[in-house]
Amino acid sequence: MLNVRSTEPEDLTTRARIRDAAIVLFGRDGFDRTSVRAVAEAAGVSAGLVIHHFGSKDGLRAACDEYIVDEFLGRKNDLVGPQPQVAAKIQLWLSDLERFRPQGDYLARMLAADNSAADELFDALLAATAEMLREQTAAGIMREVSDPQITALYVTAYGVMPLLLQRQLARSVGEDHLTTDFLRRSTLPILELYTHGLYTDDRFLVAARDALGRTAGPSSGKGENDPVQDPDPPRPSAS
Repeated sequence: MLNVRSTEPEDLTTRARIRDAAIVLFGRDGFDRTSVRAVAEAAGVSAGLVIHHFGSKDGLRAACDEYIVDEFLGRKNDLVGPQPQVAAKIQLWLSDLERFRPQGDYLARMLAADNSAADELFDALLAATAEMLREQTAAGIMREVSDPQITALYVTAYGVMPLLLQRQLARSVGEDHLTTDFLRRSTLPILELYTHGLYTDDRFLVAARDALGRTAGPSSGKGENDPVQDPDPPRPSAS
């Protein structure tokens, strides 16, 4: 589950103002339809100053990507600590959805683009998620899993899904857009799913392990129960 943090006061430099303006405009209008001049105007600086700080429009996007990944996953240690401390962090995330909406809009639009920049952004999210899983597994917060790479992939996908499907999620509960009330309603079910799972026992897990184990290896082309061993080996000829 992705989380966000608010902008730190000491980060409100000229470079940060430009970056934040770009996040809003890229998320609202798209990267291709947003000019450097528009970003500069929104940030209250000259276009030349944007280029001075970021080198190019692509450089600005890269800086935005880096910041967004850190915003969503960089404060993973906020979830490590006593229960009251963690509860306070969750309450903060739920308190002001509008403060974080530009970051979510940016992430949703950039990930949906059909280009290498979208790939790089997803890869960065995936790498940060994998690192978070490793750290929290080592700390005893999460269980060890059979395939950390695939687990990180699906945790990442599940985390960005609400951003990419905002319209459908809101519509399904009778809302025009995602609201703080919807996020509050979603918090316990999501954590229940991660904490307790859905099944009451491991019968399906055991069955899947058994099925995958019996179908491992190259097929012999004979029989369905054991594709590796020949179910009909040649009989020795009669002497």
